[in-house]
Amino acid sequence: MQTTSPSPPPVLPDATLIDTHCHLDMQAYDSDLDHVLEQAADAGIRNIITIGIDLASSRAAVKLADRYPQIYATVGVHPHEANNVTPAILDELSRLSKAPKVVGYGEIGLDYAKNYAPREVQRKVFATQLELAKQLDLPVVIHDREAHDETIQLLRATGPFHKRGVMHCFSGDVSLARQVIDLGFYISIPGIVTFKNAKDLQEVVRETDIQHLILETDGPFLAPVPFRGKRNTPAKIAYTAQMVAELKQMSLHDVAAMTTKNAIDLFRLPG
Repeated sequence: MQTTSPSPPPVLPDATLIDTHCHLDMQAYDSDLDHVLEQAADAGIRNIITIGIDLASSRAAVKLADRYPQIYATVGVHPHEANNVTPAILDELSRLSKAPKVVGYGEIGLDYAKNYAPREVQRKVFATQLELAKQLDLPVVIHDREAHDETIQLLRATGPFHKRGVMHCFSGDVSLARQVIDLGFYISIPGIVTFKNAKDLQEVVRETDIQHLILETDGPFLAPVPFRGKRNTPAKIAYTAQMVAELKQMSLHDVAAMTTKNAIDLFRLPG
């Protein structure tokens, strides 16, 4: 028996949302991607950025961006895959980055929670890709999990980043948020902000000016309440926007308008 899911919170007709980080190439969307994208359009999602995490997914992201007008792409190698990085792969990513709808480099960074690659390898590959992103004149999409201090140190050491960047799926506290903003980066808020135990992230949203925030799903992961534990889709970013509006005591319309403007500015999307 099919159950009815709650509808996303309404977005006012003259405001839209942008999902700045989703993995549309993953198997979770294989059977119904067109339907997922239709739902997103119905929910007021004007653009989705699909993220490269290795060479194969970067290629897939570029193909999706070519196929769908509302989709843009990034390329890069996630820290989980750092062991597999070769000069040939970086050369191919550099070539892919020249595609007309590639708008960022990443996700790249450090992940000390899983440690799928040795930390010293992660650091080397992260630094190399930061330099490559600067050469390619692209904003960077940063993955930082349980590696806050070293992530900030490497960003400072390899900066400045004239095209700026974003700390994807932000997992730090207010102090870290201020350091990220000082680098000229945005803070990206995922559906985790709707979880009851996400007190640190909720405090970050309260204390951070909306001009520094963008929104993401990280789909198919991290679905917001009331979908926690289920597949995340771009349409569900409306729930994240609603929570941000509540935390900041702003209207949903204003949160949508400001975070969309921020995403357009960072990724140089059409206005």
